Amino acid sequence: MDLEETRKFLAVHHNAVLATRRRDGSLQMSPVTVGIDGHGRAIVSSRETAYKTRNLRRDPRASLCVFADAFHGSIWIQINGTARILSLPEAMEPLADFYRRVKGEHSDWSEYRQTMERQRRVLIRVAIESVGPDRRG
Repeated sequence: MDLEETRKFLAVHHNAVLATRRRDGSLQMSPVTVGIDGHGRAIVSSRETAYKTRNLRRDPRASLCVFADAFHGSIWIQINGTARILSLPEAMEPLADFYRRVKGEHSDWSEYRQTMERQRRVLIRVAIESVGPDRRG
């Protein structure tokens, strides 16, 4: 799968598992909602205090397994890349953009922004460096 196919897949399919590395090097995995931003990066909303956020601040290597709603037998992709975390207040408009790309328009953007602040949300941006699988086994 090439980068353009990956970006098209992420624009439609938003179910994923994000793998980060704990301090001891073992994997920590989290189910997440993923999207694609206007610069072709995979994007995930998280909280400042979440393990995945803390892990990525220490070690920015990230992998995402993204799959369609029909999990079994469906097409899936693995994305590997380097994550950067954008915190509030700089993250507010990118978080709103994430919501629009994944769910559409919000019914009350003021309420959404208050929720983002209350939950101490961050935006995780993953630069897509490699994708797979390249063949089926």
